[in-house]
Amino acid sequence: MKQEIYQIEIELKKRLKYPYKWGKKQSDDFDKRTNFIYKVFYFDELVKKINQQFKQDNNYKSLANYALNRWYNFWSAMAVEKIFCSLPNVKPALNKYDKLVDFKINGIKFDHKTTVFPQAYNQSVQYAKNNTKDIVKWLYINQSQQQRQHYKNRLFIILHNSNGEHWKLKAEISLLEKYIINYVTNFSENSLTSLYRKNGDKILSDAIWIQE
Repeated sequence: MKQEIYQIEIELKKRLKYPYKWGKKQSDDFDKRTNFIYKVFYFDELVKKINQQFKQDNNYKSLANYALNRWYNFWSAMAVEKIFCSLPNVKPALNKYDKLVDFKINGIKFDHKTTVFPQAYNQSVQYAKNNTKDIVKWLYINQSQQQRQHYKNRLFIILHNSNGEHWKLKAEISLLEKYIINYVTNFSENSLTSLYRKNGDKILSDAIWIQE
């Protein structure tokens, strides 16, 4: 398992030499056109696939950036999920296609999402770290409106790099592993943030901060 996780880190770091630009908001149309990213593990193969698929397309640059970013985010998320599921008190979801649950920690179901510290959040990093409920609520409200939008239990892994290139931390799998192990080792249901929807549904959430 560890070798597989570290191999993902090697491939992810090959992405770092390319600028991280979306060019457009996430959309179901572009998602469908770039769904091959789930089946391409090696970065060099990804670049070849992008050229094969979109070289003659008028939206080549937008589609290429979109595919690069989706691939990068997906395989980073896969590594994070594997790290969680390798730990003793974590059980993987029974249904790997369930978009609402990635694993259980001490029997509590969670989806996880790695996100950079949002520029649009109108408070400082220190404020967010001291007010978990506020940042978590903001992230739920401002989450993607596409396929993985939901209001179920979620652990947010929030990345913040002092040089402003927060996105690059998604490739630092060994660093993420250290923080995740520490979080799960000290996991307590009493420390989770509780949010309530208008219909009375309760959501359990938390923020795991990765800072450099």
